[in-house]
Amino acid sequence: MTIIGDEKPQQNVRHLYIFTRTSSLILEWLAANKATVQEYVVPAEPGPERKRKSMESKPSTVTIHALQQMKRDGRKIVGVVAWDYEIAQIVDRAGVDIVSVGDSVGINLWGRTDPDEVTMDEMVVVSRAVRRGVKRALVSCDLPFGPLQQGTESALRAAMRFKEAGADMVKLDRAADFPDAIRAIVRAGIPVFAQFDGSPAPAGMTAKLVEQARRLEDAGAALLDFKHSGPVAGEAVVRAVRVPVIGGLGGGPWLDGRMRMAHAAIGYAASALDSKTETYANVARITLDAITAYAQDVRAGRHLKGQRPA
Repeated sequence: MTIIGDEKPQQNVRHLYIFTRTSSLILEWLAANKATVQEYVVPAEPGPERKRKSMESKPSTVTIHALQQMKRDGRKIVGVVAWDYEIAQIVDRAGVDIVSVGDSVGINLWGRTDPDEVTMDEMVVVSRAVRRGVKRALVSCDLPFGPLQQGTESALRAAMRFKEAGADMVKLDRAADFPDAIRAIVRAGIPVFAQFDGSPAPAGMTAKLVEQARRLEDAGAALLDFKHSGPVAGEAVVRAVRVPVIGGLGGGPWLDGRMRMAHAAIGYAASALDSKTETYANVARITLDAITAYAQDVRAGRHLKGQRPA
């Protein structure tokens, strides 16, 4: 074995140079491949509480940047409104890009008559459930109208609660009335999905709607939800702003993407039993038939399907 200290001075210098150069190359490679290296780092096993919070706050595969790139590439963005863990899992598996936790849960799932009745605490519970079910899509959560009415600080606190619940983005309805709230939330590092309404939109309103969309973009909105857009104003707004413009009610193929309630798409509501509106499925009818058959088996004393005999 050779000891470096016993070598000639020039050999020591050569070894030191090789060591220094090798170390420098390794550091350069680590800097260039930071993400790759992190994939091979095995973290310490978290405790139950940390594991639960980590699961709820796990970032989505779909990002704001990815959605904005889709607009530039001309690829349509698919959004779905969901309110529970099971539906969230299913729509995520279908490959949608955005799962929106809408305050419409109050009307469409809880039987209320006014969406503004939904509280922040209720929305956080629903948001956590959806976040647990979504692994790939970007999760957006509707900010209840109450915190917005209470001022910018209240809206910011509400947005922070959604972030802690695992939201990737918060959605502000009637966002044009709250530009300061948009700026404050964006400054806190939380992307904003800003909604504005095109109805009623008579023939001279297009320029005003375009200006409104530009003001929302200037305030920092990452995405726009253009409600009741119509093809004329819709196309004009899409061309005028850099951020994606999504549409739910009154939207169409002229926008960068669409948003629809999962329950509406699959015909989940009881009203679908008698509705003539075309949907992608009629889960309400399937459910009615299944529960009717189950009741018949119980009353006839038969074994139930899907249940093993004792």
